[in-house]
Amino acid sequence: MDYIHPEFLMALLNGLIFGLTLAVMLGPVFFTLLQTSLEKGFSKAIIVAVGVSVGDIILILLAYFGLSKLIGFNENKMIIAYAGSVILALFGVASIIKARRPFNPKLNTTPEVKGFFRFFFKGLLINAISPFVPIFWIGTMSLATVEYNYSGTTLFAFFATIIAVVFLTDLLKAFLANKLSVLITSKVMRIMNILVGIILIAFSIRMATYYL
Repeated sequence: MDYIHPEFLMALLNGLIFGLTLAVMLGPVFFTLLQTSLEKGFSKAIIVAVGVSVGDIILILLAYFGLSKLIGFNENKMIIAYAGSVILALFGVASIIKARRPFNPKLNTTPEVKGFFRFFFKGLLINAISPFVPIFWIGTMSLATVEYNYSGTTLFAFFATIIAVVFLTDLLKAFLANKLSVLITSKVMRIMNILVGIILIAFSIRMATYYL
């Protein structure tokens, strides 16, 4: 009789723990999802979440194939940190500028295809620009392969579970935020955009000064 190997079950369990740990962290991705769901709707937030997950998958693959060699030097870490901080700051400034526009969650003038790629790349970029994200995945890859001795199906199960848990919790956050949108007035949304902008700029400053 076929049975599931205990090591495979442990890989799933550890992936669940790592995924839930990531899910409760409040970073740029969380605030971007919240803002998108409130302002553009749940469907657009789903696209952002897909972009975030694709970005994570790419970084996991890069970590597996030796990304640690690229960012193993402080000079490279600083370059990545500075570039990421500039992009993150631009997102923050754009959010503050957007706060001056009238809030109309029902209005959507972006063509469907163009809108998909816009929100997809927003999620992809907002997740990938932080040097802490690839460093996290490199550390997790090292832990999985060296400490847990995962390979093949167990390694796949571990990371697939992390990605699935993070993606599903991102959808839950976006869904709950969207349900609250009926309570959101134009004034509240302006404040929200300003706060998100300030938070993103704060993250960019922290990122830029981390290696000083």
